[in-house]
Order: sequence, then structure tokens, then C-alpha cells
Amino acid sequence: MLTATLAFAGVAAIINITPGLDTLLVLRTSVAHGRDGGVAAALGILTGCLAWGVATAVGLTALLTASRFAYDVLRIAGACYLAWLGVSALWRARRRGQARQAEQARRLEEPVAASPRSRRAAFRAGLATNLLNPKAGIFYMSLIPQFIPAGAPVFSTTLLFTAVDLVELALWYWVVSYAASTLGDRIRRPTFRRRLEQFSGVAFLGFAANLALADHRA
Repeated sequence: MLTATLAFAGVAAIINITPGLDTLLVLRTSVAHGRDGGVAAALGILTGCLAWGVATAVGLTALLTASRFAYDVLRIAGACYLAWLGVSALWRARRRGQARQAEQARRLEEPVAASPRSRRAAFRAGLATNLLNPKAGIFYMSLIPQFIPAGAPVFSTTLLFTAVDLVELALWYWVVSYAASTLGDRIRRPTFRRRLEQFSGVAFLGFAANLALADHRA
């Protein structure tokens, strides 16, 4: 079991640190609202991963491959949500480039802080982007069984591997949020913030298109 756990941890670590939607969300939120905001987004993502792990342990994620309707409902809902995030980010970037830029620049150069409301919004964004992505469920269902040793209890081993994945993700998101929130003046410059919003908006729209066009068996 130890060998299987270490093998899974190694593969999962490579996948987890590969830049993707979740990492981008934590990075963007950390820049906009500081470390607390990034941590809140990460907690939302981790909660979603935990839900997918438990669903995999009890066999619910098999419905995503067995039922095209269930897959498509999640896929379309997730694509719409990501598109909304993308359009919102582009709209904020556009507003920062208009007449109020001078006042915004004065505020943005000050240290950012996440209010309780922004932390809740960040948590919801992290949770929604994860739960509304059927590929996240299929990831757990397709990866974890490959590392379960013959004769090992499926339920408990799946939960063990899910816990390993969550610990790795928590460490990675902490590094991302800490780095983004401590870069100082560079990331608080209005130009950088505007460019990040533009990049995030385009990236979210790209993720939305990819999810909307995803094949049921992909």
C-alpha cells in the first residue's frame, strides 16, 4: 500500500502543479484580494475536490460516463459559469482603463485585503468551478483506480488517495497565494492588475469553450 500511495502522490503532484484553471483562479484572487482571498478560493477548490473524491469512493462519478445527460448538464453549466467569469474579468479590465483609472491607481497601490464578503465570493468561485466541471470527477474516477492495489478496500483506499491529493493541492495553492500576495508593488500596479484581468478573462473564456466542446468520453 505504501508503494502505491507514493506512486499516486508522485503522479498527482505533477498533475497538480501543471498550470490550469484552478491555479489561475487562486493566482488571480490572491492578486486582487491578498492571501486571504487566495486561500478562500483554494478552500473552495479543495472542498470541490473532496466532494468528487467521496463521490468516486461510492461510485457516483460513474454516472458521468454512463449518462450523457448528466455529463452534459454539468458541462454546459460549468461552461456558462466560466464564460461569466471571463466576461466579468474583461469588463473589470476595461473599466480600469477608463477615466477612473487615476483614483483606482491610488487605491490599488495600497495593500489589498479581503473582506468577509470577498472571501465568501472567492470560496464560492473555487467551489463552483470545480463542482461544475465534469472532467474533475472523471479525473478522480480514471486516475485513482489505477493505483489501488489488488485486494485493497476500494472505498477506504480511494479516500486515502483523495486525502493525499488534497494535501498536495493545499500546499501548492499556499505557495501560489503566498507568492502572489507578497510580490509587493509590482502586482499592485494598475497596469499589471489590468493585464492580469485581461489574461484571466481570455483564459476563462478559453476554458469555457474547451469544456463546452468536450466529448462525453474525453
